[in-house]
Amino acid sequence: MKRNAVYAMSATKFLELIAKIKSVHSSICSKIPESYNIPEACSIWTKTQVDKKVPYQEKHALQQASILGNLEEFGVLKKSGSTCNARGEQCDSNGELEKDSDISTVVEFGAGRGYLTQMLADCYGIKKVLLVERKSYKLKADRSLRQKESLILERLRIDIEDLNLNAVESLQGVGYMAIGKHLCGPATDMTLRCCINEHSDGHMSEAASSYLRGLAIATCCHHLCQWKSYINKKYIYDMGLGKEDFNAITWFTSWAVDADHGSELSAVDSSAQFEIVRRSEKKEVACMESEILSGVGDIVRNMEAIDRAVLGFMCKDIIDIGRLMWVKQQRFVQSDLLKYVPLCVSPENRLLLAAYSI
Repeated sequence: MKRNAVYAMSATKFLELIAKIKSVHSSICSKIPESYNIPEACSIWTKTQVDKKVPYQEKHALQQASILGNLEEFGVLKKSGSTCNARGEQCDSNGELEKDSDISTVVEFGAGRGYLTQMLADCYGIKKVLLVERKSYKLKADRSLRQKESLILERLRIDIEDLNLNAVESLQGVGYMAIGKHLCGPATDMTLRCCINEHSDGHMSEAASSYLRGLAIATCCHHLCQWKSYINKKYIYDMGLGKEDFNAITWFTSWAVDADHGSELSAVDSSAQFEIVRRSEKKEVACMESEILSGVGDIVRNMEAIDRAVLGFMCKDIIDIGRLMWVKQQRFVQSDLLKYVPLCVSPENRLLLAAYSI
């Protein structure tokens, strides 16, 4: 449907939208910092020393480790000089069980099989886990997690849109951290709403601020984003865009993940991206008259793959910056949007972080 709407545009409107996207990106999306952060605490996973019964893929382990590493850098997770015993319980240098941890509870949204939480439990030690997932999966981490004597596990099979954390009895009065690595499209926006109870004045409720201590959401599948769910429509309007433009922008994001990230695009840094943009703009001006006589389909087919990919990443940035701006309006001590893994690991490499004072 989104594709059909884009292809139904006039060539003039399509080119104007592309120009607008580039203008918006250059004005609000300054260089997103790179923070590929693999902590020492996760070495048991990154050095493939985990139980052979646990499904292991290096690229997923690196993504999970960098999410936790950035949470550690943000101060949400305590830098651990401890080790884990055979049951995954944190011990001090003398092998004694640690009495407590900074964040005792984690809620993983869109948990899938739960292996992000598995790494968190193995490497940092937590006492309570809530896995939120609407689907049923085989080969879950639940069995391994339940073997940890010090850990309480609860799996909530529910759609995030329908979840009210204030009604979850086991979370009452508990400081928790929210994480998510598989929050496709609108699931990111739903998770933000679920964790941060928004009032009409745009601020967080006292109840929510009493419990949420930090969050880390790896955004992905921006082509699935929906206008009705997007967290910051005001930002889109303020940029001079609307619902139809937003839908087109979400469709353009698919061009980012369709590219070959193992070759040319992987070596393209921000400055090189801007050079590509300038080059494509000159090409657009030179070809404007002939392209206007063509349809949108012809224009798209004549675009170079790397130009489409760069535009796709711009659109992903615009969507995620809007989310970051919304989070900054809440009462977090700090928040940021990072590139948490290189493109060669995954093109879905944006991480939204936020933290209260712990």
